[in-house]
Amino acid sequence: MAIKSPEPAVGDKAPDFSAADETGRTWSLKALKGKTVVLYFYPRDNTPGCTSEACDFRDRYDAFVRKKAVVIGVSPDGAKSHAGFKAKHGLPFPLLADEDKAICRAYGVWKKKALYGRQFLGVERSTFVIGPDGRLQRVERKVSVAGHAQAVLAAV
Repeated sequence: MAIKSPEPAVGDKAPDFSAADETGRTWSLKALKGKTVVLYFYPRDNTPGCTSEACDFRDRYDAFVRKKAVVIGVSPDGAKSHAGFKAKHGLPFPLLADEDKAICRAYGVWKKKALYGRQFLGVERSTFVIGPDGRLQRVERKVSVAGHAQAVLAAV
């Protein structure tokens, strides 16, 4: 029987990651050391909740930048899907393609879900604020989209 690793919590060292964005540029937590990182996980490009969440982060992007925070979205969609999603909605931040779900698993957001009586694995909408020291400052799971980006901005 496999032992499930604990989910990262506030105060823990954030799991490192390395993945390409929609342009092919590779991003890693190690390269962002010294910066505050808002890492938000969402299920799919171009779905109503995910679009609303991305646009809320977009609309507050300048305020995050003024607070010296880097916003990064992550989903299992590929770079081509991310590129279209980003262009369609004018998103100013990178979207990482986590097609092998390695980042999702490291952050404990790849979970069993249920919809209309059907069970499947998918992304639990979650946001992690990682401090300049690489430690988790805020962890939000099972995020409700309405007001979420504003709450994260206030916490940064």
